[in-house]
Amino acid sequence: MKQKIKVLTGSFLVTFIIGILVVNLSCKESTRTINFYAPSGIPQIQFAIGELKSVLTDQFELVEVTDSANADIIFSIGNESLKSEGFEITTSGDKITVVGADAAGAMYGGLELAEQISIHGIKGIASKTTNPYMEMRGTKFNIPLDVRTPSYTDVSDVAQKNIPEMWNYDFWTEYIDNLARYRYNYISLWNLHPFPSMVKVPGYEDVALNDVQRSTHQFDEHYNTNGWGFCSPEILANPEILLKISIEEKMAFWRKVMTYAKTRNVDFYVVTWNIFVHGAKDKYGITDKIDNPITKDYFRKSVKEMFVTYPDLAGIGLTTGENMYGNTFQQKEDWAFDTYGQGLLDAAAEMPNRKFRFIHRQHMAAAKDISEKFKPLIENENIDFIFSFKYAKAHVMSALEQPYHHEFVEDIKSNNIKTIWTLRNDDAFYFRWGAPNFVRQFVKNIPYEVSQGYYYGSDQWVWGREFTTKNAKEPRQIELVKHWYHWMLWGRFAYDPNLSNERIVGMLQARFPETDAQKLFTAWQDASMVYPTTTGFHWGQFDFMWYIEGCKGRKQFTKTETEFHDVNSFINVKPHSLSGFQSIPDYVKMIIEKDTSNLLSPFEVSQMLHDYADNALKLEGELSAGENGTELQATLHDIRTIAYMGKYYAYKINGATQLALYRETKNKNYQDKAVSQLLKARDYWEKYAETAMLQNINPIWTNRVGHVDWMKAIDFADLDITIAGKD
Repeated sequence: MKQKIKVLTGSFLVTFIIGILVVNLSCKESTRTINFYAPSGIPQIQFAIGELKSVLTDQFELVEVTDSANADIIFSIGNESLKSEGFEITTSGDKITVVGADAAGAMYGGLELAEQISIHGIKGIASKTTNPYMEMRGTKFNIPLDVRTPSYTDVSDVAQKNIPEMWNYDFWTEYIDNLARYRYNYISLWNLHPFPSMVKVPGYEDVALNDVQRSTHQFDEHYNTNGWGFCSPEILANPEILLKISIEEKMAFWRKVMTYAKTRNVDFYVVTWNIFVHGAKDKYGITDKIDNPITKDYFRKSVKEMFVTYPDLAGIGLTTGENMYGNTFQQKEDWAFDTYGQGLLDAAAEMPNRKFRFIHRQHMAAAKDISEKFKPLIENENIDFIFSFKYAKAHVMSALEQPYHHEFVEDIKSNNIKTIWTLRNDDAFYFRWGAPNFVRQFVKNIPYEVSQGYYYGSDQWVWGREFTTKNAKEPRQIELVKHWYHWMLWGRFAYDPNLSNERIVGMLQARFPETDAQKLFTAWQDASMVYPTTTGFHWGQFDFMWYIEGCKGRKQFTKTETEFHDVNSFINVKPHSLSGFQSIPDYVKMIIEKDTSNLLSPFEVSQMLHDYADNALKLEGELSAGENGTELQATLHDIRTIAYMGKYYAYKINGATQLALYRETKNKNYQDKAVSQLLKARDYWEKYAETAMLQNINPIWTNRVGHVDWMKAIDFADLDITIAGKD
């Protein structure tokens, strides 16, 4: 016999208390029902109730009632003792109370309660008080709106396949719901020049674009890394219309999406690279020249119109530099202020009761001088001016500490300005990644006192709807569901970096009840450490330099015609400066000079990779998924695939070190060992490629390193043996 849950709706007011949730457990025991009551018209709370229903449905019958007199669970709004978005769960006798600071806090409190119930059951609720650690917790989404208004990622398979999804309302609702579950509170949409696809600017009406187009042109493998050439005549001359839609319908679509996001405590921002005028070039005399007064006027009015068109748009941001070469820093910032800065001031003057946020990336620019130039925005009480800084270049999966921000931090501290950090993952796209111990410590190491938060994402991938899984059911999963563990970790640790491993193991057990969650946690953690260990040792700071899943970069960095990182590349490329790893040349010099070092040697790094991979393989081999455990099967397969990749890099680093020792000493024993290690590396690359392709399509075309072909790379791994043998 099922127990009953009564869900109550109505209007319930408590003075100064926002987000109170009360559960009377004695009522459940005596009447075998649990009653919910919530104020009407609070969608954040309704979302949390939906999550509670989903974890209780198997045990209880759900009955919705409207009488609040006998409510066991009560939601209401407001608590001034907590920070915005915070909540408190307390247990007292037969009651559980969740107090939220506001509607968002009540939602997070309800999600926390649902999660605890899924792990421990209704009787296992523990007291908990949580305030958000990072105020802003967002995603970086390079959005391919249309071939005529591309993002930085458009020249790739993943972007071309995802253009239709950007105009799919169901995609965005699922994406936003999962952001709320993972505790993200904003989305930043990145595009070279989004305005023609999003607004109709007064005085420049003909710039606005109807319909959604994609090109049928056979793209080149490589395009300029500054975003040039994405709208070349041959690309634009071969369009296909994916969706017939007017600009008015486009604006209505994005208003609807942004309004929905607010119901999940998720804000939208739009961030651009400059100066690009895709979709507007030559109309009304608009060009990408910095001294063109028409272009300045167009951008200023476009920025204002974004806020006029979208009442729920939280802010706008920009980068100066990508298409502004040949101009001085002062010229760039003058242009940025005259366009984006003045456009936002215009919007603020017209909407004095509205709050705005302005994001200025500190990229090809100096923070102190920017602060002086944008003082009118900084001093405007309705504008929150913040910086954005690329914290770990293109690879957060590299080292727990980063060296790039120290001067920047001092600059913004002196101006009492905060920043949101760019956290770039241009490493893990195919395989399900998840290293909680790494993410937790990485987040804690970010300089907190100047932090307003961070956004997490990629420049080489569009985290839209996945397309790489073989034989996937339709509709395919969105990436945030396929890679739920990965995205959940970066969101949850931004909200609470003290989230324990015990809780995470509980989450895994609740999701995969058929397995040993502790073994799964450890296997997943160890396999995932292959990424930061390898990239920490073999450091290519930009995305076009290094992509670990393909062992590939562009030839100007790899110094190879194949663009594969061969054994010479592994000898010559230095480790990340804060990885704690010793370079191969420094190690060889140390051995010859009979010196010592506190850094971990290349052989020790190789052994670390072996240990991670071997333990992951051992534990993964002890786990299994039943016939219905499709997701667990896929996850275990990814763990095994990553471990094979780790074995490849372990042998390759060892072989590269032996080869470097041979070259300096002429001791043939080192050469023999190098060939032996590189033969094993080659075998593991083949095993990696064959295992990966059982579950994934390949090759694919990426925007930064071009075509990634695992099977073709077996020949490149063979060349390493040839290189070592020739020596």
